[in-house]
Amino acid sequence: MYFVSPTKGKLSFEEMMEDIIKYIKGLPNSSYKIIIGSDSQVKKETVYITAVIVHRLGKGAKYYYRKRTERKVKSLRQKIFFETSLSLEVGGLVTRYLSQIGHIDEQVEIHIDVGKQGETKELIKEVVGMVTGSGFQAKIKPEAYGASSVADKHSK
Repeated sequence: MYFVSPTKGKLSFEEMMEDIIKYIKGLPNSSYKIIIGSDSQVKKETVYITAVIVHRLGKGAKYYYRKRTERKVKSLRQKIFFETSLSLEVGGLVTRYLSQIGHIDEQVEIHIDVGKQGETKELIKEVVGMVTGSGFQAKIKPEAYGASSVADKHSK
């Protein structure tokens, strides 16, 4: 599994996490939020992008993303559930890594590509329940910029 940094190129998960820690230590008195969100694009196949964003609150952010291609998915419900499970998978890895090095107080949010407008509104309760039941804070559109902006940008 590798992630892509727009500035550093391909990184292993460990290299990405080391870069995140370096970023946090760069301004240790700042507040940080780690955001994970996924989006997908269906063409001949379904391309899933999972983004990991480190937001230095009020002072910018940096991000990384992972691309995964699967067979074409026709069901919106299946696509949203798979996007959410990809975010939870990466969220679990990030949280485990942070706790192993003593950074247990970093906030991790999962941004879900659903909102109160449109077809996905029927899925909100279920996917938010998946995320909160896994111990993460859940955000939906319009606050889910990790999924609807960053991941979306690379899924096209």
